[in-house]
Amino acid sequence: MAIVNKSAYLMAIMDKRQRAALFRERLTEALEVAGSNRSALARAAGVNRSTVSQLLDEGAARMPNAHLAAECARALGVSTDWLLGLTERPERPGDVIDAAVQMTTAARTASDDQLLGWHREAAGYKIRHVPATLPDIFKTENVMRWEYAAFLGKTPDQAIRAMRDRIDLLYAGLSDYEIAMPLHELDAFAAGVGYYRGLPAAARREQLARLAATAEEFYPALRLYLFDARRVFSAPISLFGPRIGVIYVGHFYLAFRESARIRLLTQHFDGLVREAAVEARDTAAHLRRLESEVR
Repeated sequence: MAIVNKSAYLMAIMDKRQRAALFRERLTEALEVAGSNRSALARAAGVNRSTVSQLLDEGAARMPNAHLAAECARALGVSTDWLLGLTERPERPGDVIDAAVQMTTAARTASDDQLLGWHREAAGYKIRHVPATLPDIFKTENVMRWEYAAFLGKTPDQAIRAMRDRIDLLYAGLSDYEIAMPLHELDAFAAGVGYYRGLPAAARREQLARLAATAEEFYPALRLYLFDARRVFSAPISLFGPRIGVIYVGHFYLAFRESARIRLLTQHFDGLVREAAVEARDTAAHLRRLESEVR
């Protein structure tokens, strides 16, 4: 019995030494990443420098109490659980949430700097998009001037320049595009009703002709699907490859960088494609029929 107790005691000592060594390694790493030193850490944690040295000196087997571990973590911007070896993620829980979900202001025009930044970041990846109205990247100048004339802070000329920058990416072949939009949006556009009331018929015909020509020219690098909103619904979303998933809610974007959430949004978009009433290869013909009906 004494031998068993002694073995358990020795194992406990070894475990403590291992945990202390891991804490020392991670505390040293956090200090280096933060560009800090022992004296600064001691001041931030409210202890003297010798206490910090006892934690960091090679061969030291001391483990901090809960308060000191938490103060060290706070001072260095990492999680206490990571310092103690209880997780492999150094981020604090709140920082993980902030990194996974961000809220950014939405300018609502094609010249939105945030949107342009996401497009540049996703160069080389497939971009999937459900627009709020028509896809900005393919709007004619007449439609953009009519639509964005009322927006403060961004002029139609800015939106037009930004649209040209983004279509240049398509010409360069850096990213494939999949766009899904509801049939009723195009019907309303062709008829000049609802949101599009007041848009001249000539501008609507020109826009539908542009969409049809673009769908033909860039297929299959560009695939435009039309779904029936009575069967399936989607809020405006954009997926910038595997990096960023964005939901547009009006005055701001909800942007997700966590892979599981991006995967869910991708599955949602794939569902829109499966349910498409008009396949991408047939979209140009559908647009030309709508163009012929504009009066």
